[in-house]
Amino acid sequence: MPIEAGRLVRRYFVYSGMYTLAASVIWGVNTLFLLDAGLSISEVFIANAAFSAGTMLFELPTGVVADTVGRRASFLLSIAILGAATAAYVALASFDAGIVAFGVVSVLLGLGFTFYSGAMEAWLVDGVRHLGYDGDLDVVFSRAQIISGAAMLVGTVGGGVLGQIDLAVPFVVRTALLLMLFVLAYSGMHDVGFAPRHVGLRALPAEAARMAADGVRFGWGHRSLRLLMIVTAIQGGFMAWAWYAWQPYFLDLLGRDAVWVAGVVAALLAISMMVGNAIVEFAMRWCGRRTTLFVVAGGVFSMALVGVGVVDSFGAALALLLVGGVTMGVQRPVRQSFVHHVVPSEQRATVVSFDSMIAGGGSVAGQAGLGALSGRRGFPAGYIIGGALTLTALPLLLLVRRRRDAADFYSGTEVEHACATPAVPAISGVAAEPVSSA
Repeated sequence: MPIEAGRLVRRYFVYSGMYTLAASVIWGVNTLFLLDAGLSISEVFIANAAFSAGTMLFELPTGVVADTVGRRASFLLSIAILGAATAAYVALASFDAGIVAFGVVSVLLGLGFTFYSGAMEAWLVDGVRHLGYDGDLDVVFSRAQIISGAAMLVGTVGGGVLGQIDLAVPFVVRTALLLMLFVLAYSGMHDVGFAPRHVGLRALPAEAARMAADGVRFGWGHRSLRLLMIVTAIQGGFMAWAWYAWQPYFLDLLGRDAVWVAGVVAALLAISMMVGNAIVEFAMRWCGRRTTLFVVAGGVFSMALVGVGVVDSFGAALALLLVGGVTMGVQRPVRQSFVHHVVPSEQRATVVSFDSMIAGGGSVAGQAGLGALSGRRGFPAGYIIGGALTLTALPLLLLVRRRRDAADFYSGTEVEHACATPAVPAISGVAAEPVSSA
């Protein structure tokens, strides 16, 4: 990798790592915080579903911001909004606010994350391509995930310890960390390989509509990406519920009301995902296709999470959850690389945001549906039924494999050079996308 591209990658590692550190401080105690604030378990999942709804509603508009105003501006907006909304959570808890107020702020939290989701990946890919690196990005993304996993490890353990003192303290610490990151990114982050475009206020609606249409065209209009988006909505919708459900469920299995245990479990889950990230770099040496990793990891993910609901002991449930974490760590960087191999630079952030919007829809449905189910029949039923539903993703992954897209093959494999991406039929009047190796 060229020296300048390597420097940009390291800067990306720092920014994404700090962002994850700040975000993850509350992840191990969020459900417990909301319960302590007076919400019922069903209201907790409503608040979490409101967060997912916010990500779904704002993904495309914020992706347009990143593709016009710039990736740096979008990242800074993400930090500012997320910090303000996190502080508002603490204020709401102190005033004993109800589900409506928490739901509104949860939507704002979702807005903050949407400014980050497409922008940072687009900033990285545009930058390294501009600076001369044209190799596979799986290793870059997997290492970034390992660094973020380490940050999550520190954040969740620290948040659990701080939550033992007071459940509001991790939220205050998150706000402070975001303020520090804002100062660092404001002075050190610049758009490379992407020229921001000034869009007047009058032209903004038309420009947003054009960029959104391009996002649909280059994202949903590409059959393989469309299938992967549906897979993510299925798996992510279940995992969005499962992530928050294990906190009270595991404490019930343990038979102790120990907040610090939630932090430790979240940290172990971070380690398991780091293991999965590391497997990617090893697997690339002998596995010529990304869909091989998708299918194997997807099948293990489903069976492991069903098992979490079947077993009745804390140790067994934890072990199976960690197996699921490993598979998540395998799938994410491989999927990121697949997407960026296909999407052109100009629409990069918008397509990633559109992808996240579809995932957000799955999260809303998963949390609302499984939240109601677990409220009536208990957490084990949610894991068993939700985990079984994720098995429906496997046929879709096999369809992606059958298409033999160029993005499916790692660089240097014999098949990659002979592979031709099949033509993509128009979808609902949307023209097929041109093939890009961006």
